[in-house]
Amino acid sequence: MTKEFRLPPFDLRLAMNTLAAKDPHLASLIKETEEFRIEMDGSDSPYEILLEAIAYQSISGKAAATIFGRVKALSSTGGIPMPQEMLKLKKRALRKAGLSGAKVLAMKDLAQKTIDGVVPTLEQAEKLSDDELVERLVSVRGIGAWTVEMFLIFRLGRPDVLPIHDLGVKKGWAITYGKKHMPKPKELLAFGERWRPYRTVASWYMWRAFERAGYKATNKIRPAKPRKTKRASLK
Repeated sequence: MTKEFRLPPFDLRLAMNTLAAKDPHLASLIKETEEFRIEMDGSDSPYEILLEAIAYQSISGKAAATIFGRVKALSSTGGIPMPQEMLKLKKRALRKAGLSGAKVLAMKDLAQKTIDGVVPTLEQAEKLSDDELVERLVSVRGIGAWTVEMFLIFRLGRPDVLPIHDLGVKKGWAITYGKKHMPKPKELLAFGERWRPYRTVASWYMWRAFERAGYKATNKIRPAKPRKTKRASLK
C-alpha cells in the first residue's frame, strides 16, 4: 500500500498566533518548543485504520504488529482483509492469529457496519462533522471516543479536537499550568473553550509539554481530585 502524506487542511500559522494571543502559558510553550506539525497519512480508509486500531488495543506495539501481520496473512490478497472477507473469516482462524474473542467480535462488527454504511468511506467522512463521526464510529463494538479522536486528528486533520481522556494531554496541561493534579475530563473540556477553534493544536502542545517535562516530573502529577461529598450530619 502506497503511503501519501499531506499537511492538515487549515492555516497552521494562524492557529498558533490565535492560541498565543488567547493564552500566555500556551504562547510560552509555542515559543519554546517546535512548530506544530502533523503529517496525515492520506491512503488508508476509516475501516482499515479502525481495524488496525482494534488489533493494537491494550497490548504492546510489537505484539500487536505481529498479530495484525497474521490477520493480514489470512486475506487472499495478503493485505488487510476487506469487510466482506473479514465477515467470511472463521473466528477460530482469527483467534489462532492471536486476537482475543472480544477483538474478533469487534472486527466483525466493524466490517458489518462498514458494509451497512454506518462506517463511512474516506470521502464521506471528510464531509461529516466531528460529532457525526464520533456518533457513528463509537457505535462500533470496541471503538471508543479516544480512538475516534485520534482518527479525527491524525487522519482527517480536524483543527478543533480535544481528547479530554488522553493521559498525555491531561499531564501536559498540569505541567503547563503548574498544577499538582490532572484535570477531570469536564474541567479540561471547560478550560479548552479558550482554545477554540484550534483545540487540536493546543492538544498537540500539551503532548509536547508532557514529553519535554520527562517521566520524572510527570510521574509526580496526581490523578484528578475526587469530588468532595458532604457527610451526613449526626443527630
